[in-house]
Amino acid sequence: MKILAINGSPRGAESSTRRLLQAACTGAASAGAETELVDICDQEIRYCTGCGSCYRSGSCILDDDFEALYSLFLAADGIIFSSPVYINSVTAQLKTFFDRLADAIHCQRLTGTYGCSISTAGGSHAEEVAEYQNSVIRVLGGTTVGSLGVNIMGNPAAIDAAIPAAEALGGDLAAAILERRRYPDQEEERRMMRERMIELVSFHQDDWRSEYEFWRDQGAFSDR
Repeated sequence: MKILAINGSPRGAESSTRRLLQAACTGAASAGAETELVDICDQEIRYCTGCGSCYRSGSCILDDDFEALYSLFLAADGIIFSSPVYINSVTAQLKTFFDRLADAIHCQRLTGTYGCSISTAGGSHAEEVAEYQNSVIRVLGGTTVGSLGVNIMGNPAAIDAAIPAAEALGGDLAAAILERRRYPDQEEERRMMRERMIELVSFHQDDWRSEYEFWRDQGAFSDR
């Protein structure tokens, strides 16, 4: 059971968000998971150009650190995203990674993968940003088990107080993976997204050859 934890904060060891992410990894490891933490700001990930190469060939034209991280991403049984709140959203570095995942959306590459998310804010919106990160996991076909948002609000003890909750979240992620836990409300969401993406790729089949072949190999067009 492998869990990939991606930290969106640029503050390195000083990051409060990273501390909570590390705590979540500790909780997951205690439940039997192998965890790997990646600081996205240490990676060279360039902006998506919208060229569509990934749709056609299955690979990106940009030569940077994305493909190596993407391979880890696809191989993981669980994903944890974390980011501080930067003007009501994730950091630019993490958003840049998200924007490179269009092929993963079309092919629902996180099907069968579980995830959760963490966010911290000096003021507000930590809960909303954590949920936004979870929505990224779900739009890629994954299942989310929960989130943790901490609004520090000038309280230096807020992060320390949230460490047990972060550990519990990581432990619950590992438990959900082991149990193959089901969330009926998300199952319908995934079904609708899968059908939507199959229709989209089928419509563009002459141009989006890599994605069409992916779904064809999954048997998606056998009854069409």
